[in-house]
Amino acid sequence: MSTALKAAIALAAVSALALTACEPTEDGAAGPSGSATASVSAAGSASPSTSASASASPSKSASAGPSKSASPAKSPTPGSTDPDHDVFPCSTFDVTFTASLAEPTTSSYLLKITNKGTKACRALGHPIITFGDLDGQATERGAAPGIEDAIRLEPGQSAYAGLMGGAKDGKGKTVGSIALTMNTESDLKQTPLGASTPGLYVSPDKNSVTAWMTNAEDALSL
Repeated sequence: MSTALKAAIALAAVSALALTACEPTEDGAAGPSGSATASVSAAGSASPSTSASASASPSKSASAGPSKSASPAKSPTPGSTDPDHDVFPCSTFDVTFTASLAEPTTSSYLLKITNKGTKACRALGHPIITFGDLDGQATERGAAPGIEDAIRLEPGQSAYAGLMGGAKDGKGKTVGSIALTMNTESDLKQTPLGASTPGLYVSPDKNSVTAWMTNAEDALSL
């Protein structure tokens, strides 16, 4: 074979190899550029986006516990329901007064007061009784309830007390009238209420008066 023919065959072989390298493979791979594109795509999908990370992490407000509901305001304290909270002691301006002879031998009289007003009042303690123009006042006999337990007099209701002048012992005097003022546990100035007591003998040692009672029998039995 001549030298020129060998050179032509070698050139043809080189050209065939060059064409084979440029053609696509059977599985459709695009060569190096295709691999680079796949790498970029894979890298992009492997790294989560910023928005995905933000949405995956719960916000502080979402993780916080439920807020406390507002507490209802307390109801206003109702006024006093005590029916006696505005009932004041009876004075001589609130009542009428009478004295009736109950027992002549001991000069005992039944004293009676009646609420003449339009509001209830309380008859406190013992009546304050003076005898005509004699000095001093009747001695208190027996115990009296405290102000909270004192007799409550509604309009028109009455309370009673027993007054005893005492047996005639030669030491006392006879008076024809007595005067009443009410115990109000205050410095209220009152106008005394008078009652006629003909032949009332007043012993300086034995005169006495009971506390106010709700009935006449109790007042005279003490």
